[in-house]
Amino acid sequence: MTPAILFLEKQKAAFTLYQYDCTAQDDFGAHAAGQLGVPLTRVFKTLLTEGEQGAVVALVPSSGKVNLKRLAKAAGVKKLEMMAPQKAERLTGFKVGGISPFAQKKRLTTVIDASAREHDTVLVSGGKRGLSVALSAGELERLLQAVLAPIAE
Repeated sequence: MTPAILFLEKQKAAFTLYQYDCTAQDDFGAHAAGQLGVPLTRVFKTLLTEGEQGAVVALVPSSGKVNLKRLAKAAGVKKLEMMAPQKAERLTGFKVGGISPFAQKKRLTTVIDASAREHDTVLVSGGKRGLSVALSAGELERLLQAVLAPIAE
């Protein structure tokens, strides 16, 4: 089990675990949606950003991208930019394509796109490629002490 799954179990989170073969080298969200037979809007990617005040995690549907200005406003910071993949891996302890919002090396400010509320559950990475977990937006918000805001475009 990954640190993310162990975290969810320890927190007694309500989640469903999904495993699938991951042969993708990029666009991991689209690959997961196809393998699991779910809409791309339900598969959320974990993106790392950074600014002068530190790093911020964004969870947005794989069908879109993050609006950095809206993310910065929701996180209460001045400006953010995308973090380099290698730096994101070092900071979180997870490999790109398997970066989970749970059990990262350091708890970071996290913002979830408000569209998560439109679904009974959304899927996020379980901590490695080919491993996803489905949770409600409320459960994600609680576990991550996150903010929900319209940050996707």
